[in-house]
Order: sequence, then C-alpha cells, then structure tokens
Amino acid sequence: MEENKPGLVLGKVYLIPTTLGDNAPLEVLPISIKRTLEGINHFVVENEKSARRFIKKVTPNKPQPSLQIETLNKYTDPAVIPSFLDPCISGHHVGILSEAGCPGIADPGASVVKAAHDRRIQVVPLVGPSSILMAMMSSGMNGQNFAFNGYLPIDKSERKAKLKHLERLSKETGQSQIFMETPYRNEKLVVELTKTLQKSTRLCIAADITLPTEFIQTKSVHEWGEIELDLNKRPTIFIIQA
Repeated sequence: MEENKPGLVLGKVYLIPTTLGDNAPLEVLPISIKRTLEGINHFVVENEKSARRFIKKVTPNKPQPSLQIETLNKYTDPAVIPSFLDPCISGHHVGILSEAGCPGIADPGASVVKAAHDRRIQVVPLVGPSSILMAMMSSGMNGQNFAFNGYLPIDKSERKAKLKHLERLSKETGQSQIFMETPYRNEKLVVELTKTLQKSTRLCIAADITLPTEFIQTKSVHEWGEIELDLNKRPTIFIIQA
C-alpha cells in the first residue's frame, strides 16, 4: 500500500460513463463528461478503438496521439492492473471507460477502482446512463430491494435451475431479480422464461435503453408468452418479480 506523502499531489481516477448505443453522446451525458475528458490523457478502457472513437465524438479537438491508453479485459494479467495507475503517482488523472454505461458496474473496471483504493488514490464517479438502474427505475418493480445477477449460466439445465432459484428468492423476499444475456441469445432466453417461470410472475424486458428504438415493458410471464418480440442483437435487461 502506498502512503500519501506530504506535499505529493496525486492524480485522481475518474469513472467516465459512455453511451449505451450509437447515439450522440451529449444527448444522454452531462457536459461535465466533456470537461473531464478534455483534462485527461491517460485512460484504462475495454477496447481501444471504440474508446478513441467515443473520446473523438465528445472532444473532437483533442489530439489523439496524446492519449495514453491501457486495455483492460478478460485477457489482462491481474498483476499489471495496479501499474495502470502509475500516472496518478506523477500527478496525472486517469479515466476509466466502459464499453457501454458506467465503469465498474457489470464491467472489468472495478479491478482498477479496487487498486486505486489500495493505493489511496481518490476515485471520482461521474453521472451517466446505467442500463441496469434505468431498467429498474422503469420496471414498476421493487426498487427498495433488488439484486443484479449478471449473466445466467450457459448450460440449459443450470440456467433453468438458476431461474427457478431467482423466482423463488423473489417470492420469499420480495426482491426484484435483474439479469442479462448475450444479445444474440435474447429471444431464446425469452422463450425459456415463458416456459420455466410461473405464469403470474412479472417480467420486465428493457431493450435499447436511451436509443430511438428503446423498448421497456412489464407484463406477466403468461402475457409475454403470447407476444412475438424482435430482440436479436439488442442490448437487453431482464427483471423478474414473483
């Protein structure tokens, strides 16, 4: 652990939200995001190409060659993550960018944030869209007690057991259960939901949040079983409450 030495001014770690799809950034992001990006040249991102494209959209006059970018994904060696914050020790700010939405939420950026706390570097979260929270807000379900469960198991029998478990947990505790799926498997998941869950269980399907094609509806599982949906390759959040 590094101690803050007298007279040493550390840089900060800024958690910078991005858009949830291909729309104009400043339609859904506050102007503070632009101001923050203008003052940062060191970034930790999931994908360098898309991160540079986002930065260019928000700050078109920012010189791209000046950017120092570290990539953080499932292939990153955990041992090198603390070094991503070395610029902070020299007084430079570091920005963390997610591929979509808020860094650290269903996002590998959390490991960098943990390293920042370990090194006593200030972490600054900025306001921006979170598909998980926005789906929860608009679902009409229990916003006092909810849980995000990430991705469900890929194995069919394990996924069915997980859905049954979440439904039972929701019924026993009143807790809303949130989860997601790889976009190209969305429609298959909807079929499984309608076959696995109780007909009276409420299901919210929230797709393309903040985009012109946004779709958010809550119905009973029985009602969803009678509706044809086009969710293929559309980022979607699912919430159930028994």
